[in-house]
Amino acid sequence: MKQYDVELSGVVKRFGSFTAVDGISLVVERGKFVTLLGPSGCGKTTTLRMIGGLEVPDGGTIRVAGEPLSPDGGANRPTRMVFQNYALFPHMTVTENVAFGLRMQRLPRGEIEQRVNEMFALLGLASQLGKYPHQLSGGQQQRVALARALVTRPRVLLLDEPLGALDLKMRKHMQNELKRLQREVGITFVYVTHDQEEAMNLSDSIVVMDHGHIVQHGSPSEIYQDPVSAYVADFIGEANLLVASVIAVDGTAAVAETEFGRIAGHLPGDFRPRSGEKVLVCVRPEHVAVGPGPLALDFEGAGTVRDIAYLGGVSRIAVQVGGAVVRADTPGLFAGRMADATAFGWQAENVRVLPYDPRFDGGVED
Repeated sequence: MKQYDVELSGVVKRFGSFTAVDGISLVVERGKFVTLLGPSGCGKTTTLRMIGGLEVPDGGTIRVAGEPLSPDGGANRPTRMVFQNYALFPHMTVTENVAFGLRMQRLPRGEIEQRVNEMFALLGLASQLGKYPHQLSGGQQQRVALARALVTRPRVLLLDEPLGALDLKMRKHMQNELKRLQREVGITFVYVTHDQEEAMNLSDSIVVMDHGHIVQHGSPSEIYQDPVSAYVADFIGEANLLVASVIAVDGTAAVAETEFGRIAGHLPGDFRPRSGEKVLVCVRPEHVAVGPGPLALDFEGAGTVRDIAYLGGVSRIAVQVGGAVVRADTPGLFAGRMADATAFGWQAENVRVLPYDPRFDGGVED
């Protein structure tokens, strides 16, 4: 039987006339790494702060470790939070920072020393014990912040964009450290980020948020391969989005008319559009084949190479088709040239027919 460390039911949070979180419900299974993902203003940080007791919901209920969350839990609260700015005490050494929460819990000196040493070993801080925060690098400060939170053995660790202040190389290194750390300590992590690549790399499951609502919750592969909306498809990775009109629906499949012709694809969840209904057809760039001559695919079109960008592992090709552009990612260096006529296409199994969203009514990017 699954056990849940975090349970939200109908949670609402308002700031004056603005509704930051609008009736969301969510469960987080014990020992999992779950990420709240979305752009600024979507409600993810407000949700995290409510789980941590730093904001009080205006409606709904929150339970942590099976108990209703009290906002005045203080040092005995079952959650701990790690912030982007680390929030270390500048006048305290590394050792004093890490031990602070345990002293607030009034634990025996011997137990405090033992737990602190365990954290130093786990996070590779043994050589930094007597230093002050200003003497540490960004990555080292982040490790101290993690050690200070974990040493109290919380049921749930909350992380609010903790890697946002690091440079790209250090951020990727710390992502791997976080994954290792979470697996070793076995504590439930709830993580907030606007970086979809970071979310995909770290998470057991991703909660995609938009304007205070949860729009999809699933594993990284589920979110990426089977987005339920154009918003999710566009936010997670890259997507070609074509405005279309439904011609036929057969079970979980649909055929829609686009400016490129008729395109078949799969329908998400219980979405079953009517004939003639406006929809968006989604296909990822890596699923678009580009090259001269017939491609023997379920859908084939023709266009002109408008742009070629070499990105290292792949080349991103922009194919002009009438007034629109289709993006394709091909392995290695692309052999074609600018202004070449080219065929393109894809298999129907890689196409998703999604509900219409006026935010994406520009067709594919041009």
